[in-house]
Amino acid sequence: MQQPLNIEQNVLEKIRSLPVEKQQEVLNFVEFLAQKNQVERPRRSLKGLWADLDVNITSEDIAQVRREMWRRCLGKTQKYS
Repeated sequence: MQQPLNIEQNVLEKIRSLPVEKQQEVLNFVEFLAQKNQVERPRRSLKGLWADLDVNITSEDIAQVRREMWRRCLGKTQKYS
């Protein structure tokens, strides 16, 4: 197996020989691999964030807010139609 520096040099030489469009594809792929390699932190429940605030939000409360939001959103888009 090649040493890390030799791999880096080899990759750079090959990338430099590619047209700019292909270099962009390589960059996109490397960014994809880097993102895929990141450790994803477990998501915390929002309930834990407001647990000590004595807030009780029900699914009906959330549904009502969503309906209001969509009603407002649709009202704005219809004005511009």
